[in-house]
Amino acid sequence: MVVLGIDPGITNLGLGVVEQIGRQARLLHAEVVRTTHGEPAPARVGRLYRAVYQAAHTYQPQAIAVEEQFFYRQNELAYKVGWAMGAVFVVADQLAIPVYGYGPPKVKQALVGYGQADKGQVAYMVRAILGLKATPKPTHLADALAIALTHCFYHRA
Repeated sequence: MVVLGIDPGITNLGLGVVEQIGRQARLLHAEVVRTTHGEPAPARVGRLYRAVYQAAHTYQPQAIAVEEQFFYRQNELAYKVGWAMGAVFVVADQLAIPVYGYGPPKVKQALVGYGQADKGQVAYMVRAILGLKATPKPTHLADALAIALTHCFYHRA
């Protein structure tokens, strides 16, 4: 199974593709797509769309896994993360790829075994599971890979 993991954000979108064969997982692709505050919104969303489309088209994932965001008092941030999610949803629709959402506690539970684990523990487990020489950085990248691995954990064949 190939999974495209997304840590959605309008300024930094983490994108990671992993393949799971049996109990083994391997990294196929990882990047952080960056936009700047000074760019017009359509250009920012377009850049995110093109990057997600390119990864999905190239690696043909069976699923897109996204981090479910929880916002309480950050309305502007939620609004702009929605722009990024819109780009992801358009790609999913165009390529007929199902989208699954996972909240941070579910990701932590799947990878570390404890729903209150810290980001460092999750990043360490991403490194260990994928057999990487270093912990993925920045955190957007580690989060995207963690989300993809979470989907693999919950949907083992």
